[in-house]
Amino acid sequence: MAEENVVFILLEKILSIFTKNLVNIPAINPLVERLLDIPFLNVLVAFLLWKPIFHVLILPGMIGLTLVLLFIIYFERKITARVQWRVGPKEVSRRTGGVIQALADGMRYFFQEVIVHRDAHAFYFLQFPLISFLPVLLPLLFLPAGGTYGIKSLYAIPIAMALISLIPVFIIAMGWASNSKFAYIGSVREAFMYFAYEIPFILAVVAMILIYQTADPFEIVAKQSIPGVFINPIAFLAFFITVLIATSRLPFDIPEADQEVAFGPYVEYSGILFGLTMMLPYEKLYLLSMLSVILFFGGWNGPAIAPLGDLAPVIWLYIKTIVFMCVVSLARSIYARYRLDQTLKMGWSVIMSMALIALFISAGWVAWLRL
Repeated sequence: MAEENVVFILLEKILSIFTKNLVNIPAINPLVERLLDIPFLNVLVAFLLWKPIFHVLILPGMIGLTLVLLFIIYFERKITARVQWRVGPKEVSRRTGGVIQALADGMRYFFQEVIVHRDAHAFYFLQFPLISFLPVLLPLLFLPAGGTYGIKSLYAIPIAMALISLIPVFIIAMGWASNSKFAYIGSVREAFMYFAYEIPFILAVVAMILIYQTADPFEIVAKQSIPGVFINPIAFLAFFITVLIATSRLPFDIPEADQEVAFGPYVEYSGILFGLTMMLPYEKLYLLSMLSVILFFGGWNGPAIAPLGDLAPVIWLYIKTIVFMCVVSLARSIYARYRLDQTLKMGWSVIMSMALIALFISAGWVAWLRL
């Protein structure tokens, strides 16, 4: 009996911690209140609706990321097919136009055999696709969505940028662990492109931080009575192009280049490991799109929706992020691939110049406001 009392007391303390910071969604509050009266189940419900956990696991976190991946892969394939006068995927769920094709592909990857060829560095070959999710998931802790957030920090934007910048390191490591000449070529291309876009990318973000005079995303969004894209469009243009390069979207899918190096750093991967590596650029696109919305498009600002309560800002941020991803995906259908030397030249000349001009514009804006 004493042990049972200790367990109940512990559960009550945990429940009290969670219930102090629950997501307030008026539309489902009556149901939540009933569930909170059920022993043991109340702890699980409170845990899932606890704002940090809701943000990281549900929306815009893991579940939100999964839904975006299922949608954006289908959307990209379908919109590209339409632009190029093709049909696109339709064999899976033909009546709905192949809408669950991405889910079917994921199931296929899951049940395929994972082959580790004899020349690969097996230990690293197997672990890099798995640990590459760390720099994908950790930035979600620092990119808030209105009242829900994982970790609140005055330096959330630089921290998220630093974590996102680690993703190419794992991609390069995958090519090295594959111990294949085609994977090696893809890794070298990834390294070259990393140096081509990273500095302009950082400068474009710094230009916006200079305008807002803060790196706190809450203050950045609060100050956007005028969206940042109108204040410094050059910074947005530099940011947008670097996002295309960073996520290996056409016209910059140079590391993969199917016709040349047969999916580059990931060429030796199969089964679920290939599925994980294929999703990595899309996950990076999700993070960069969310960062773009916070910096340039007012973040979670939008009309209040009373029945949704705390969920409304999350929904607005989520919708804006998906729209930005769709625009990026559309570029795949329009442009032909650049050569590596053309991309490097563009990164160190045109995009770098744009990023520096954006810095001067931001400095001029701040000086004008202080007059």
